[in-house]
Amino acid sequence: QVTPVESGGGSVQAGGSLRLSCVASGRTFSTHAMGWFRQAPGKEHEFVAAISGRAGETEYGGSVKGRFTTARDNTKNTVWLQMDSLTPADTAVYYCAGSPNWYPGSMHVIGLYPDWGQGTQVTVSS
Repeated sequence: QVTPVESGGGSVQAGGSLRLSCVASGRTFSTHAMGWFRQAPGKEHEFVAAISGRAGETEYGGSVKGRFTTARDNTKNTVWLQMDSLTPADTAVYYCAGSPNWYPGSMHVIGLYPDWGQGTQVTVSS
């Protein structure tokens, strides 16, 4: 089990960048896959990105591929989400989540993630 805590959200103009951080307590962080999801008002959770525990394999949601990058440092129990070329459609609460498993091609499935942070707001203005 890991306990994620997100930070780094805020307001930015379209075309700008933000970097979210997620520090996760727990001795098993290095073996946990970490995912990013977002939820806009009135919408369901949307998969953003995921990174495997040790090998650093990554997967991205279609709407962010090529603009967002996730990375991790297991020595710091930290995972990041670098968001570039932001648009108003990226406005949402962003969540960091932990999964004890890595299933290639399937990490967009929200049910794989039992451990969730409280979320951080990202607002992109036009």
